[in-house]
Amino acid sequence: MHTVLELLNLTTNFFEQKRIDSARLNAELLLAETLKCKRLDLYLAFDKPVKDEEVNHYREFVKRRGNREPLQYILGYVEFYGLAFLVNKDVLIPRQETEILIETILTQTDKEAIIKIMDIGTGSGIIAVCLAKHLPNAKIVAVDKSPEALLVAKQNAEKNNVAERITFIKNDVLNSLLNIDEKFDLIVSNPPYVSQKEFSSLQKEIVAHEPDFAVTDFSDGLTFYRKIIESSKAHLNENGKIFFEVGAGQAEQVKSIFEVNSFSSIQIRKDYSGIDRVVKGEMK
Repeated sequence: MHTVLELLNLTTNFFEQKRIDSARLNAELLLAETLKCKRLDLYLAFDKPVKDEEVNHYREFVKRRGNREPLQYILGYVEFYGLAFLVNKDVLIPRQETEILIETILTQTDKEAIIKIMDIGTGSGIIAVCLAKHLPNAKIVAVDKSPEALLVAKQNAEKNNVAERITFIKNDVLNSLLNIDEKFDLIVSNPPYVSQKEFSSLQKEIVAHEPDFAVTDFSDGLTFYRKIIESSKAHLNENGKIFFEVGAGQAEQVKSIFEVNSFSSIQIRKDYSGIDRVVKGEMK
C-alpha cells in the first residue's frame, strides 16, 4: 500500500519526464482532490497509507494529466478573481490576464451605479459573474453561441449567487444580429483572438483539449473586434463604452478599429507582464 509521500514522489517524477510544468504542484492538487482534502493537509499526512480504490482513482487522474488534459478540466473547477468557477471541456479555461480586464472596468465604473452590461462570448461566465458580484446594481446580458458553454455559465452564476441579475442568450455574433431592443452602458468581450496561423503552435493542452472556437477566429485574430465595434452603435447608449481583452501585439490594431468607427477616449492597459492587454473605447 502506497503512502501519500510515495505517491507524490512517483507522480512528480512521471510528470517531469512528461515535461509538464509545475510537476509537484500538479501531483499535489490531483491527490488532494482524490482524497477530498486541502493541499496543505497532505503535508500533515505524508506517512498515511492510501487505500487501493483511492490509488486507482488517482492513477486515472495522473494518466489524464500525462496525456496533457488541462489540470483544471480534471479538477472540474478553477479559482478566478477570488471566486470558484466550474469548468469543463465545453469552455475556455480562465486566464489571469482576464483579471486585468475586470479590474479596468471596475476602476472606471461607479460601484453603486444602475448600469446595463453586455458580455459577448461569455464562455464559463467569469466576466459576467465577477462584474455582477462587484457591481450590485448591474443588470447583465451574457451572450455565447455555444449552448454547452451557456449551461456552464448559468451554473456558475447560480453557484456565486448572481443568477437573478444575469440573462443568458444563445447567439453567434458573427452570423446574426442580436435581437435585443434594449441598449447598454457597457459592452465587454474577451473574444477568440488567436490567429489561425498561431493556433497550431500553442500548448498541446490548448490545441488538443480546449474548444478551438473559443481560442481562435480561424482568421487573422481580429474578426470579433471588427464585428463587435462595427455593430455596437445599435446596442450602446450615448457615451457607452467597450472594453476588450486583446492578444499580445494586437492593441494598436484594435485601437485603429475603434478610431475608424469614430470612438474616442481610447485607452490601452498593460497586464502584469507589461503586455498591452486591455483596450477601451467610448462612443461619441
